[in-house]
Amino acid sequence: MGAINLICWVVGVLLIAVGYNRARGPWRRYQALKEQEANIARYEGWRGTHLRDDGPSAATIMAQELRRKAQIAVLVAVAGFVLVFVGFAVR
Repeated sequence: MGAINLICWVVGVLLIAVGYNRARGPWRRYQALKEQEANIARYEGWRGTHLRDDGPSAATIMAQELRRKAQIAVLVAVAGFVLVFVGFAVR
């Protein structure tokens, strides 16, 4: 076990932790927005009305942004997993 192995493991675990913590918040908010939009769609279906469709709503744009942030954070965590495995492979 060399210094390179330890460095890869430590940096990998740190990237996993950072990625997880950064993805958790936006993913929760994204799920809440999706649930809220589904609730609005059910209400409009029950009521028989439909609001004007002038393009994407602010909630839709925010959901896209939150999903993008969560995806980037997941990529950081995946890079951490790769570093941990590289730490085992390097001799």
